[in-house]
Amino acid sequence: MPVGFKNGTDGDVQVAVDACRAAATGHTFFGVTPVGAAAVVHTAGNPDTHVILRGGRAGPNYAAADVRAALDRIEAAGLPRRVMVDCSHGNSSKDYRRQPIVAASLAEQLAAGERGLTGVMLESFLREGRQEPGHPATLLYGQSVTDACMNIDTTADVFRDLAAAIRTRRSG
Repeated sequence: MPVGFKNGTDGDVQVAVDACRAAATGHTFFGVTPVGAAAVVHTAGNPDTHVILRGGRAGPNYAAADVRAALDRIEAAGLPRRVMVDCSHGNSSKDYRRQPIVAASLAEQLAAGERGLTGVMLESFLREGRQEPGHPATLLYGQSVTDACMNIDTTADVFRDLAAAIRTRRSG
């Protein structure tokens, strides 16, 4: 199963690279079987991991130079050259309305030929923004009670732009 590890909240990518390396390696540990018996468990490791750039206290890390630096660090660690970018959180300065700006930068990178950028994360829901959890009768249908989100129309526009960028990359 693919598993992503986000960079640290300080923006450091190395912690995520180290997590990918650790997850890719087999482990032996004491555990419990499905029927509740104590056992020594052996794992083969998971090669399907990736780093997620989420930005951090130092600022966003989605620009082309940041993506290339992360990919270089990932490759230097002996891992597949792939990274995902979270368009929300630190990369959007925690403003859901900035997610399309982040995604547009990623689309430019994709159209220019970047192949290590393998995915994006978006905070999206039917309606934009967020609301405080409360009594169900007071909640607005289709609006998040957790993180603030783009609405579905904005999300569709972002997806169209990313798809166009991929088509451009493939035709070049």
